[in-house]
Amino acid sequence: MTVMRNDQRIIIHFDYDCFYASVFENENPSLKALPLAVQQKQIIVTCNYEARRRGLRKLQLIHEAKTTCPDVVIVLGEELGRFRDASKSLYKFLESFAWSGKVERLGFDEVFLDVTDLVEYNQALLNYHDLSHSFFQLKREDPTIGFSFNAAEIAGHTFPEHPPDPNNPSHPQDFLPRSCTAVPKYDINDSLLLRLTLGSHLAQHLRWSMEEEKGYTSTVGISTNKLLSKLAGNIHKPKAQTTLIPPYEILADDYNETAGRESNVTMFIDSHDIGKIPGIGFKMSHSIRNHILSRPAEFDDGLIYGETKEQVTVRDVRLFPNMCPELLETLLGGAGAEQGIGGKTWNLINGIDDTEVRQMKRVPTQISIEDSYMRLDTLPEVMKELRMLATSLIKRMHADLLEDDEDPDAVGLGAKRWLAHPKTLRLTTRPRPPLNADGTRTRSFNRISRSGPVPNFIFTFKESIDAIVEKLIQVALIPMFKRLHPQQAGWNLSLINVAVTNMVEAASEGKGGGGRDIGRMFKRQEEVLKVWRVEDRDVPPDTIFHEDEQDGDTAQVDDAVQAKPSAGSEALGPITAGSEDMMILTQNTVDENGVWEEDEEDEGNMEVCHECGSVMPAFAMAAHERYHALEN
Repeated sequence: MTVMRNDQRIIIHFDYDCFYASVFENENPSLKALPLAVQQKQIIVTCNYEARRRGLRKLQLIHEAKTTCPDVVIVLGEELGRFRDASKSLYKFLESFAWSGKVERLGFDEVFLDVTDLVEYNQALLNYHDLSHSFFQLKREDPTIGFSFNAAEIAGHTFPEHPPDPNNPSHPQDFLPRSCTAVPKYDINDSLLLRLTLGSHLAQHLRWSMEEEKGYTSTVGISTNKLLSKLAGNIHKPKAQTTLIPPYEILADDYNETAGRESNVTMFIDSHDIGKIPGIGFKMSHSIRNHILSRPAEFDDGLIYGETKEQVTVRDVRLFPNMCPELLETLLGGAGAEQGIGGKTWNLINGIDDTEVRQMKRVPTQISIEDSYMRLDTLPEVMKELRMLATSLIKRMHADLLEDDEDPDAVGLGAKRWLAHPKTLRLTTRPRPPLNADGTRTRSFNRISRSGPVPNFIFTFKESIDAIVEKLIQVALIPMFKRLHPQQAGWNLSLINVAVTNMVEAASEGKGGGGRDIGRMFKRQEEVLKVWRVEDRDVPPDTIFHEDEQDGDTAQVDDAVQAKPSAGSEALGPITAGSEDMMILTQNTVDENGVWEEDEEDEGNMEVCHECGSVMPAFAMAAHERYHALEN
């Protein structure tokens, strides 16, 4: 189904520069000047810009990276906690500027903001007779909070880079500094252009503030939908921003001076390879590419990523004979395909994307921790792994489900309260099947699981994490495990997963909360009204009553136990293990399936590896299969 273009929104896309390497650099600033790479197994999964300047790239083999850059600093990427914490901190920073609450995280390092209401509010405040001395108001209730800006200029880069001067079309505006682009005079009353200008200044303010306050730089795109803003940001990297300026659409019956001009959207998106368009996955682009070429496309087997040798651009597809939504439906439809996939793809190659920026989720749907193994056969081995997984689970629950308690009756500094209580505890294992008569083993990736109620002691603040973990293992996890595997030993497990699900949100008066907490409301009422209370009691004359404050006991969440650093991270000091959200899942890698950052991801382009059962985006499958080939 095709839809009409809707350019009423202003969407900003943030992509944190080299995020995973930047987390290590923030922990150890001395690494910023060094070529830094994050490793998993034999592959470089990401590297900083200094390493890229010296010839390194993502998904490069370790031995190739060391040959290319002998002095590269390589750190192991094993544990996702540090990245999750940094991502959540940056998300909350950006979310604090969004009036609508429409802030959507994509993985760890990308965020979409719908700032339409904020931009429209400030557009109404503009003095059109003095645009160069404008003020952007960030808080609706406080007109003094904001920043000054020049509304006659677009902040940062634009596409096209140098809009022509209507008074002298042969002379582009190349006299302007790189930090701004003049708004064409004849378009100053164009509402879309003016809103994009406001959006560009807001984006610049957020970029600079995030770098100053958080220490992270970002690349930003500004446009009217998620597709265009994400692609626009890719033009200038790193530490930059790009605004896609109008005209976005040229109508066939347009008889004014712009008639015959090509839409900037069409000119912009036409140059992209079909496989680079968000929403068009690896399989879809492969099918389209083969149809345009009338033969299977060639791929470079020498690359871990398996990139194609033959580029097919959006323009090639759009102008291909008889190309239309119906033809795309024929190419891409079929069993298991999304309904209306042809129309959706046609919209995307025309720069149309009506998907909303989803409002932030207050709590995850579930929290799931797992690890894979070569072989687990004995109860002591299982106990050891359950202890590690349960510890990670409790820490994740504290990180994702606790907030500061602002109740005046809450005891202790830094008191916490639960945002939600998971009701179900689930244990999952994956046993390998026995050997066949000929000594071979049938590959199987079937999981088996048991569920039960979450014990109430898991929510206490009065015991240490270690004590809670030991109770959880003895009371719940071991009984579940024995029901799954009644044999004494010999299970040959390749995976264990521990998860809490079925979240029930606690009452809250905040944005996204589950309503007012009645108990807290009555406590607050009691506190406010107690000075007006009339009591019927005998009081001796001339007695003055003093209200003494009573000290309460403090309730405090125990400090999380610091995990030991992974081997190979000596260059980073005592706390230096890391990972990557697009890493290939391997031994000792936590599977993020079902956790906060992936709860709402579209699973339509996900695939399961037939070798190890890992779930990943379709475009990464070629790299993953390459890894198995190297392992064998």
